Amino acid sequence: MNKFESRYAQSPKEVKQMDTAALRDNFLIENVFEANQVNLTLSHFDRYIVGGAMPVDKKLDLPNPDDLKANYFLERRELGIINVGGKAIVTADGEKFELDYKEALYIGKGTKEVSFESADSSHPTKLYINSAPAHHTYPNKKVSKADAEIVELGTPETANHRVINKLLVNSVLPTCQLQMGMTELKSGSVWNTMPAHTHDRRMEAYFYFEVPQGQSVCHFMGQPQETRHIWMQNDQAVISPNWSIHSGAGTSNYTFIWGMAGENLDYGDMDHCAIPDLK
Repeated sequence: MNKFESRYAQSPKEVKQMDTAALRDNFLIENVFEANQVNLTLSHFDRYIVGGAMPVDKKLDLPNPDDLKANYFLERRELGIINVGGKAIVTADGEKFELDYKEALYIGKGTKEVSFESADSSHPTKLYINSAPAHHTYPNKKVSKADAEIVELGTPETANHRVINKLLVNSVLPTCQLQMGMTELKSGSVWNTMPAHTHDRRMEAYFYFEVPQGQSVCHFMGQPQETRHIWMQNDQAVISPNWSIHSGAGTSNYTFIWGMAGENLDYGDMDHCAIPDLK
């Protein structure tokens, strides 16, 4: 049985009044993966969908939730997938793609049938999914880390030494508005996306994984002078509104996947927030 949830958008004024439980209910996605299910959460921020498919011993089809009012899921959407589990086989209108750990796949608008399966049921795959509305059809394409645009940022001294793997971005392949990548923090570093920034032209979603057992990540959100935090565990995602910072610090190093969509495809379109100005 698949799960689908729709969440309304909130303004900064509303979020200022939220307690811990309300913040988590509105922004945290706790159960991204469940065995033999496809779980999807639609955010009204840019109509973005975040989800996960975890086929164990059977093939799973990409569902078509009633809320989309579409003939099939990708009738008016594009899809990005990054594998965070065992080897996967993704079939898109009869074309098969094999995805190893940390490999990505873009599936374009107009693809009618998409299915997911694990190559080995004893080591099931976990396919992290992002989707955004699309206005044009671009080719389906697999992207490995070798194909990615890679940027190394930060320093050990500021605890943010990290490698950014730009996987499904317009400098690597054409997309309508979906952009996805993966940031790996080096041992001894815990801060991501610091100095923080906002980009009112695009919303974003973060998915944290490779968080060691017994460790956690504290994700920061909110306006730069009115910040809030959400404690997150391994394999959890969080929605970041267009007006919000999106940054985090872990009790150890970890990896996270960022995905975004909105008005433009300019990765560098950011409104930076100086660290001393955060409150």
